[in-house]
Amino acid sequence: MRFKRIAGPPRYSRVAQGPVRYVRVAAGTGVVIGYVWANDEGEAAGWVVPPGLGAAEINAGAAWLGKLRDAKARGIAPSALLAELILDTSDIQGSHVMPGSPAECTTLDELRELASKG
Repeated sequence: MRFKRIAGPPRYSRVAQGPVRYVRVAAGTGVVIGYVWANDEGEAAGWVVPPGLGAAEINAGAAWLGKLRDAKARGIAPSALLAELILDTSDIQGSHVMPGSPAECTTLDELRELASKG
């Protein structure tokens, strides 16, 4: 049996064309739990997770994925999403954007490599 996707929530593309800007997200303990990245050229944005996280950190990441979906539903450009996240000082399930963000990688694969090193 094959399933056909009819509809779902609006989402940014997960394929970046060129450099990506990103913010690091950390738990209250200072452990990086993920990276929110953006690229306006392809209307692309997403969430990259480092390996070895515990359940609490993974669950906190779900809240950041929700922020991505919410921003897309509001029609926010990917770079504007990053700007919003930097200005948001609220505690999001015990996590926050780390100071010193945003940064840039030349490709999404470069960011994934950075994340894989923990």
